[in-house]
Amino acid sequence: MATPMRSYGDEVVVLRAQQLGEADRILTLFGRERGKIRAVARGVRRTNSKIGGRLEPFAVVDAQLYSKNPDDRSRLETVTQAVTVESFAEAIVADYERYAAANAMVESVDEIIDAEPAALQYALLLQGLRSLTSGERDPLLELDAYLLRSLSLAGWEPSFNECARCGAPGPHARISFAAGGAVCASCAPGCGATLAAHIDTMRLLWALLAGNWRVAEGSDQATRADASRIVKAYVTYHLDRQLKSFTAIDEVWRMRNAGG
Repeated sequence: MATPMRSYGDEVVVLRAQQLGEADRILTLFGRERGKIRAVARGVRRTNSKIGGRLEPFAVVDAQLYSKNPDDRSRLETVTQAVTVESFAEAIVADYERYAAANAMVESVDEIIDAEPAALQYALLLQGLRSLTSGERDPLLELDAYLLRSLSLAGWEPSFNECARCGAPGPHARISFAAGGAVCASCAPGCGATLAAHIDTMRLLWALLAGNWRVAEGSDQATRADASRIVKAYVTYHLDRQLKSFTAIDEVWRMRNAGG
């Protein structure tokens, strides 16, 4: 007997979109209820498509999907309907720094989540994209705060004050990702590779993780650049690869330095 087809609805964020054939698109979606979904949207690249413009990266949509085999999450599902809930694309793509930061956000969550519900990660991504869209804060600060919190939700929360190995109160001058964050002078030699970090950088990293924007926004550009260096290394360590979008983040920092 054939496996019954199942239709369902979910609110999703479009993470990625790839062309398929002449008119279709393969989508990577982050569903509020379903986690990561890979789906095909048929005919959405045709000019008369009613939903094609709603299924772009950084869009939040109420989607209807169906699966030919509900028990096999490795197969592509199919998007049949999409209603826009919120779209961040226009504000994000209009500004290169926001666009670079948003790409890093969606690429990182694509690496972190799987085909299981992740409600806190979903809420965090929406908050991050909304904050970028508002333009109220430095987009690179927004990105670093997002990455630290997202990886913390995934079980990799670092300590930027107390020594991650012995608990000695900080501030400390070195970070070990293997140990779980800041390490004191006594513990550092036994923690393998470590990164040096100025006290101001440690304070900024703590503020970004804690959501203390008063402290974070009081930092200078040199401290922010140093914190960004550490956050990128932290992400690379735990994901076991460097995100492609970090190339654009590096370019943003080069442009800032050239302009400053």
